[in-house]
Amino acid sequence: MSKRIFFKFVSDPNNDLIKTIVGLACAARAVADGHEVNVFFAAAGTRILEASYIEKLERELDSPEPMVGPMMDAIVQGATLHCSFASVKAVLGHAEGDGALLVADDHIAWSGPPGVIALATSSDVQLVY
Repeated sequence: MSKRIFFKFVSDPNNDLIKTIVGLACAARAVADGHEVNVFFAAAGTRILEASYIEKLERELDSPEPMVGPMMDAIVQGATLHCSFASVKAVLGHAEGDGALLVADDHIAWSGPPGVIALATSSDVQLVY
């Protein structure tokens, strides 16, 4: 039975790179399993939306074949992405529309606390990283 799963990446992934990789792996698996997946990137969790950060996670994992990039690709292709642009500006210094993220601005649902509350209250399962 398909579930509505809400993943929120809000912690600074620099504090625990492996926890971030585990979160991405779980989100990618939820997509592969056919669940309705919503992923919200807020606060320092927005680092995950930078290509250079995905490369850093890939180096940390040190796998003979790329793993983090394919997980992120699965998430981008199969989940609905949400993000706080205020967080992107504060944490990454990017302005809306500058094309600096892994995902084009028009492929992200931009929101803040109202979006987080709506996703949390409408989900069956919530996972926070």
